[in-house]
Amino acid sequence: MIPYDKRSGKIWYNGELVDWSDVKVHVLSHGLHYASCVFEGERVYDGSIFKLEEHTSRLFYSARRMGFEIPYSEEEINLASKKIINTQKVKNGYVRPVAWRGSEMMAISAQQTKIHVAIATWEWGSYFDPKLKIEGIKLNISNWRRPAPNTIPWDTKASGLYMICTLSKHEAEKQGYTDSLMLDHEGNVAEATGANIFFKDKNGELHTPIPDSFLDGITRRTVIEIAKSKNIKIHERKINPLELKDFVGCFLTGTAAEVTPVSCIADNQFKVCKMIIDLNESYQILVKKKKAA
Repeated sequence: MIPYDKRSGKIWYNGELVDWSDVKVHVLSHGLHYASCVFEGERVYDGSIFKLEEHTSRLFYSARRMGFEIPYSEEEINLASKKIINTQKVKNGYVRPVAWRGSEMMAISAQQTKIHVAIATWEWGSYFDPKLKIEGIKLNISNWRRPAPNTIPWDTKASGLYMICTLSKHEAEKQGYTDSLMLDHEGNVAEATGANIFFKDKNGELHTPIPDSFLDGITRRTVIEIAKSKNIKIHERKINPLELKDFVGCFLTGTAAEVTPVSCIADNQFKVCKMIIDLNESYQILVKKKKAA
């Protein structure tokens, strides 16, 4: 795989198309040292960004929650996102908009820093090995927990929130798992390191944690809508890890993960059942038909 700093083409950077190798961030940027940085992850299907407007709105919300204003309108960011995928000729890939505080101040306080914005895109296939998306991925249970909602801006896609996700995923991979299940501050099921989670019970109903200390994913909401259209009952509730043994199916949802079945969480085994396969097929049909405005 080509390192991301060695790729070619253009990146939209502070309002201009800049050569990929010429996009620079100073080592003393506040966003690097103090995590004053927000971002989005978006999928391109057949040349269009799925749910572009929702992703852009969330980017702006995240920035406001982090105490800074993005120096462009949502419409300008939407147009820039479309422009960069056309420039890079990305047909089926990924888009990463990111906004961060610059290097004018280097301390906790950063009131006078410039806000930088960049949008990069590249061709990208499945987040997980395609074979694992058929057989189901394996998760361990992380020792790290999602912090209490009064300790972090939990409802944002801010870079600092992903530090424990990286730690969790690295530990899972060392143990031979693909990903890690994270619990919340109360010890209930929360999410995987970069995706929301659903469980199927013996009655064919779905259960998913209430997103009250972690991100309520755009894909999560989309899959809930698909499930309801199929008359599948959804229970959004607190889920104790001891309940995992009672579920027969499990899957993750996310922009990168899409709909990915889970075959086990630690010692708890799940089947890649027809319902999960059907939800994934319906999601694929939706994303490939629905074009960004």
